[in-house]
Amino acid sequence: MYQIENVLRPYAWGSTTAIAGLLGRPASGGPEAEMWIGAHPDSPSTAIHPNGVTQPLDALIDSDPSHFLGSRSLAEFGPRLPFLTKLLAAEQPLSLQVHPSLEQAQEGFARENAAGIPSDAAERNYRDDNHKPEMIFALTPFKALCGFRPAAGSKAVFEHLARILDSAAVSVPPVITDVISDLAGPDEPAALKAAFSRLIEGGSQVSDAISEVVAVFSAGAPLEPHRAALTAMLDINEAFPGDPGVLISLLLNHLSLEPGEVVYLPAGNIHAYLHGLGVEVMASSDNVLRGGLTPKYVDIPEVLKTVRFEALGVPRIEASGTEFGQELYRPPFKEFQLQRIELGPGAGPVPLAQTGPAVVVVVSGSVMLDSPKSDLLLKRGTSAFIPDAEAPVNVHPVQGATDISIAFAVTTGLGN
Repeated sequence: MYQIENVLRPYAWGSTTAIAGLLGRPASGGPEAEMWIGAHPDSPSTAIHPNGVTQPLDALIDSDPSHFLGSRSLAEFGPRLPFLTKLLAAEQPLSLQVHPSLEQAQEGFARENAAGIPSDAAERNYRDDNHKPEMIFALTPFKALCGFRPAAGSKAVFEHLARILDSAAVSVPPVITDVISDLAGPDEPAALKAAFSRLIEGGSQVSDAISEVVAVFSAGAPLEPHRAALTAMLDINEAFPGDPGVLISLLLNHLSLEPGEVVYLPAGNIHAYLHGLGVEVMASSDNVLRGGLTPKYVDIPEVLKTVRFEALGVPRIEASGTEFGQELYRPPFKEFQLQRIELGPGAGPVPLAQTGPAVVVVVSGSVMLDSPKSDLLLKRGTSAFIPDAEAPVNVHPVQGATDISIAFAVTTGLGN
């Protein structure tokens, strides 16, 4: 087993205190948006050998993939760690985004390579050839946009905007009446695509409409009966004034997770995290197609190719228990599953749910990882990489501890 040190990504939308507070260390003074725990080549964790020598985790795995990944993971995913774990802390909205399918990622990566687009170019869509299904476990109240709501619900919100503008003696912008007409169509996927396309491609007509809508609500227009959606819209506009994502947010489900609640996001799900701290797990990829709420590159045609225009319920995941006392979160993806481990003083060991390689991060107290081959003490704020060959591993509370210890472990979903 290897203790690992992880890379912090200082994106501007990140909280300056949340990750530091969770891990019990001083804040850096700048935004700390994501801590990457894994072997993605863009920001691999650093493995610490027992003799103190350090090595990038991707290089360590490359030295003996069979030992570190195991035969099942190697056969299914090839010689790479198939998942990436992050601590994510959003103080401001992230970009409105969608992730490609595996087939689209492979085609797009090959196409951009053939076109000679540098791997670090701002206009690059595909950083690797993998898809990026993901899951978020809320550690604090967590707000997000997640997939399309039914067209009828969105139509009601835009009709409310039209009535508010009309009552304030403001001419209703044509883009709003056109979206209402789009959403009234008999084919719901086509209606959602028409409304979304009109807004994301609308340019100055959309930004002008947003200015008029925001001005009316700033003057005291009523938010009811759509307070949650309209409040989120106004908050998003404060961060990205006039961005088409402001009105697109009214087409999407508004999600408020309480701590301990979990959702997963498959390919094609249009989404944006708005605020909160969570444990995010995904297939090991950095492929993001952005549609707004960002100063970064936006490729509208590629986004429209990728988004699934379906009104679906929010894809929540409930914990499943096992006969061994494990608390597991199993999305419908082969690349990963998440285990939450909570140990009170004097508690017995909990077996690590390990199918292939695993990583563990401790967010409260301390735990002892114990296998027939070795053991490793992890304190709050530290993490570890566990090779497949190390299994079975048990997680123990530290002897004499008086606090509750909490850790998260990620392994493949091949045992599901």
